Amino acid sequence: MLKMAESMNPSGLTDAECQEFHTYYVQGYLLWGVGAFVAHSLVWIWRPWF
Repeated sequence: MLKMAESMNPSGLTDAECQEFHTYYVQGYLLWGVGAFVAHSLVWIWRPWF
């Protein structure tokens, strides 16, 4: 049990879990960015603001 507690980070996750979380977090952020770009492009095509 002590060995497991030593391998935990302050977040309570192991290094492998941190890397997995980071991978999904970055993928979600990129998906959000692509979605925002597509939404702004569609609005720009519909009604340009410049």
